[in-house]
Order: sequence, then C-alpha cells, then structure tokens
Amino acid sequence: MSDVDKNADPNGTRPSARLPAVGRIAGIDFGTVRIGVAISDPGQAIASPLETYHRRSMELDARYFQDLVQSERVVGFVVGLPVHMSGDASQKSREAVEFGKWLQDHTEIPVDWIDERYTTSMARELLSHSNLSGNKRKAQLDKLAAQILLAAYLESGPQSGVLSIDGI
Repeated sequence: MSDVDKNADPNGTRPSARLPAVGRIAGIDFGTVRIGVAISDPGQAIASPLETYHRRSMELDARYFQDLVQSERVVGFVVGLPVHMSGDASQKSREAVEFGKWLQDHTEIPVDWIDERYTTSMARELLSHSNLSGNKRKAQLDKLAAQILLAAYLESGPQSGVLSIDGI
C-alpha cells in the first residue's frame, strides 16, 4: 500500500477543512536551495507565479515567509510533495513534509500538501517553447512549477489532490 492517501490530510480530517475557502493561497515548490512561490487570487480561482526564493538561513527564511503572509494576505499554503511514480514517499517528499510543518509553525498559517509529480517537467516543457535564454528559463522554472501545482489544487478542489503525509 502506498504511503500517500488522497482522501486525508496530515491530521486525518477532510482536506477541505485545512485551508479557508476564501483568501489567497500560496503554492510552494519546495527545494533545499530554491523555493518556487505562486499565489492565488482571493477567490482562489487563478494561480499566478510570484517569485523564486533563494534560501539563506532558517531565520531569514522564516522572516521571508512571515513577510509573504503579511504582504500577500496569505490564508494557506499548498506544498508540493515529490512522490515516486508509484505514489510512495521519497526522501524529498519527507523533506517537503518537514518544511511544511516548519512553515506552519513559523507563520501560523495552515498547510496542505499536493502531489507534484510532473510539475517541474511541465514547467520545463512550457519554458522550452519560450524565447528566453537558458539562464532566464532556469530563473522562471521554480515559480512556474509552483503555479502549476497551485493551479491543479485550485482546479481540482482541495479534496482531490491533497495527500496524506501519514507514514512519511
């Protein structure tokens, strides 16, 4: 059986109870060096890439996300989980879970998780058709991947794409 269950959240409740139904949600494409950030509109219908944050230190990272919550009026985070093709947890998904817990602790904003398989490859494919140079494409990759995972979350509704992190 897979470590990932699409019908429950980390606390065993329905995922829809995790994030408010109205207000801006930030999509997070987690990385140990760079974090892609996307943001929804207050009605949670549109996802837009925001930026790629380059990690610096735990203290500065916490300040960045606290400032993001204030400046963008974020009511929830959706963190992408890079699970294996089988749906089983990976080392990176465990790191993303730890990051999500850290994010929630430092911002006091609820966090959900979503399967992010294919988001980076989709972002690469989209960028390959652009007129951007290699360095400019690389600069856009993480925030575009965050937009793709946030859009998938918004389009499918929170109950469809959210993953349980039990066992991770």
